[in-house]
Amino acid sequence: MDTIIATRNLGKRFGRVRALDGLDLTVSAGEVHGFLGPNGAGKSTTIRVLLGLARASSGSATVFDQDPWNDAVSLHRRIAYVPGDVSLWPNLSGGEAIDLISRLRGGTADKAAYAAAKSRLTEIFQFDPTKKGRTYSKGNRQKVALIAAFATPAELYILDEPTSGLDPIMEAVFNQEIERAVAVGSTVLLSSHILSEVEQLCSRVSIIRAGRTVESGTLPQLRHLTRTGISFAADGVGQEQLARIPASHDLTVAAGRVRFSVGSDEINTVLPVLAALNVQGLTVNPPSLEELFLRHYGEELAADGVQAATR
Repeated sequence: MDTIIATRNLGKRFGRVRALDGLDLTVSAGEVHGFLGPNGAGKSTTIRVLLGLARASSGSATVFDQDPWNDAVSLHRRIAYVPGDVSLWPNLSGGEAIDLISRLRGGTADKAAYAAAKSRLTEIFQFDPTKKGRTYSKGNRQKVALIAAFATPAELYILDEPTSGLDPIMEAVFNQEIERAVAVGSTVLLSSHILSEVEQLCSRVSIIRAGRTVESGTLPQLRHLTRTGISFAADGVGQEQLARIPASHDLTVAAGRVRFSVGSDEINTVLPVLAALNVQGLTVNPPSLEELFLRHYGEELAADGVQAATR
């Protein structure tokens, strides 16, 4: 099976509110698929539909070619889910909560393998499983859900802001576990606000806005839609030579450096010209995922800033 998740023209209404408005999403087997958008874009609603926790108002959604609403029980044995805000049973210890979640997924049948995986994960996430759930910080509650998710192998991991509350060291541990899961054939749908995390882990990315997918593809494919930054030492380069650089945008000379940007599809045209000019200290910075994200939300953020300034 090549396609693990597929939604087509997916719609979801809550009364008069249209949370999803024709969302198209395809997640292929073995990939880590980044799912990006600000609060209110429809990410969590999409995930709820995929988990069978909400019924679509229109369109279609399938997971492993099954209907998540009608086949939720069988699908949940193949899926590990981590929300962005984990709630625990207050009187259960962290270890007991991990065991309970794992049993619900049917993942403790091989007791020895489960115990070994749980022990390893408890150690690398630096987690104390003996404390009661009511005493845990947000970060430790996230660790409970993450350990439970990774302790029992899953075919699909659906992760909604999974590193919320974790420090950078624990985020690095999380990244390693994602790579470990993918190495054995699992698929991951990762919803995150941390663009650097998505850029590091994800092979494909979908950006949604107002309940619709506005961009989807591999990072190299999406980077063609933005500009690449180029800079080099200004020494020995005159205005006449700078004028020979083709397809440059926003060229400036400051602090001893020449800086400009070019469309990513123009790089092969520009670099031979720079080589002919014998420029020194050349740096080329590919466009980041953040730039692509701001391309869709920049106007919205600017409008919010204007509104805040006028209050």
